[in-house]
Parts: sequence; C-alpha cells; structure tokens
Amino acid sequence: MKIPTILFVLFLFAARSGVSGQSTGKPDGIPAEFCISSMEYRLYNMINEYRERYDLPPIPLSKALCFVAETHVMDLVFHHPDKGSCNAHSWSDQGKWKPFCYPRDENKKASVWDKPKELTDYKGKGFEIVYWENSAVVIDSIIEFWKSMDYFNSFLMNTGKWQGKKWEAIGVGIYENYACAWFGELPDQNGEPTTCGREVKTEKSIPKEEPAAEEVHKPPVKAGTEHPKKPASPVTGKQPESQKPGKDVYYIIVRGQSGQKEMQRVVTDLKSKGFQDAKILENNNLRRVSIMEFRLKSKADSALRQVKKTWVDAWILKQ
Repeated sequence: MKIPTILFVLFLFAARSGVSGQSTGKPDGIPAEFCISSMEYRLYNMINEYRERYDLPPIPLSKALCFVAETHVMDLVFHHPDKGSCNAHSWSDQGKWKPFCYPRDENKKASVWDKPKELTDYKGKGFEIVYWENSAVVIDSIIEFWKSMDYFNSFLMNTGKWQGKKWEAIGVGIYENYACAWFGELPDQNGEPTTCGREVKTEKSIPKEEPAAEEVHKPPVKAGTEHPKKPASPVTGKQPESQKPGKDVYYIIVRGQSGQKEMQRVVTDLKSKGFQDAKILENNNLRRVSIMEFRLKSKADSALRQVKKTWVDAWILKQ
C-alpha cells in the first residue's frame, strides 16, 4: 500500500533527525518510495510553461533535487533555521546533514549549494530559490512572486548571473507556508520522481481551483485558501451560500516590485481608467499594485479570469 505523501515525508524526516543537537550520521540517500505531490508537480509544470513562452527549453525534473527540496522545506517548517542572521537558505542542526547558516557560513570550506551532494548521489551543486507566506501557500502566488523579482526570475529564465547557463535538473518542494526550487547544471542519473497517489499529469490536465487528490496528501487547509471545501457550480460558477467571507482579503496584483514613482504612476493611470480601488500594497518590505480586493476567494478567482485578459501575469495575493 502506498504511503500518503505527508505521512511518508514526516516519517522520512523523523528518521533523518537526531534526538537532539547535530547528527553526525551519513544520510541514507533517496528512499525507494520517495515521490512528490501533485501540487509540487504542478509547480514544476508552471515553471516550464513560463520558460516555453520565451522559447526556453524545459528543465528535466530531478528525483535527487526534489528530495533535497522536500527535505529543506520540512526543516524550515519544523526547525526554523532561518532566524537572526540566517536566511531561508539555512539548514538546522536537527538532521543528518551539516548545519548551515546562510550567508554567514558561506565563506567556510563547505557551501550550502553542496547539499545535493551531501544528501544524495547527485554529483553537482544545486542552487535554490525559496518562497514563504504567512499562511499555507497559494500555488499561483509562488510562480508569480518569483516572476516579479529579478533575483528569482533570473533562475527561471537563465538571465543575469545565470545567462548562458543551462539547467539540466530541477527539484521542487512545498510544505505548509514554504516552497523552494533547486536548480542544477548536471543531469540527474536518478531520473524523475513519481507523483504520489495518482498518475503523472500535465499542468493543463490538473484542475487549478480544485486539485481534489491533493487533500489526500496534505493536512486540511483553512477556508479561503486554494482548495475550496466544495467545488463551484459548473453552470453558474457560484460557491455554496454556506461559504461565508473569512478574515482574509484577496488582492488582484497587476504589478510586482518596482520603483515607488513608477508604481504610483501605474496606480494613477489605473484610476483614470476607472479602477478606483487601485493602490500600492506594502508588506514585508515588498510593494505591489493591487487593482481589486475581495473577501471571498471565489469572487477573486472569477475577477482574476477577467483581469488576465488584459494583464496576463495578474495573480492573487492573500493577506
């Protein structure tokens, strides 16, 4: 019987963790049962679809880098190594790996980018981008945030520091309010991971608003997050009357991080075109331009479909 993803990963994480303090044992490699969730596979497809729009080749999915990615997001959620001067690329001392505070420890002999070689038989370095929300991640928000910031976008599009490089492997991991992607320049001899509990499907064949099988592998999510309790009517598109507005607000974002003056110009232009709710949102030192806001995610989803006809890269931010 196949073990559900979340139970398996919890078991795996517990097996890797020491009772207390730093573990000195060597990792056991990638378990034969290792698999990724359909949500993680969907994020992988979204990255490649974004690249395809700009005639960039798809990046092969890597079993080893997915294992590193899932191990890291679990470490971030349960042990929070990203404290003080240590950012989200850091690793705790609670597993069979070398603890690492990034960027403080980066000048030492070991590098945080050697984690794939430390945890698996992958021969090359891996380079990571991380996403965090203050609640369970919304899948569309991850890719849109990475696209909106030059640093993250350079990984996705092989620009900036990565121009001229070729990614031969990628791994993704998502758990609770963290997500990460690892990129490698060498192929992974382990091939692709399987997808837990269902056949591998393409992004277009996985429903975006109700990935039902996902709830088998993840803990229940709060009302208002990406998995509604009941599907919308295929005829009216309306949610059941019992789904009441929660405390969250859903903003439709049409512009990512840029200069204050430029963002103010965008807001002024939007207001002149009749979008009176347009404004600049500031959160965690990030600025974004919101065009609309809603208390029900179902209404935000419906509005987003219309907004995307004009702003293709529009996305929903939940606060």
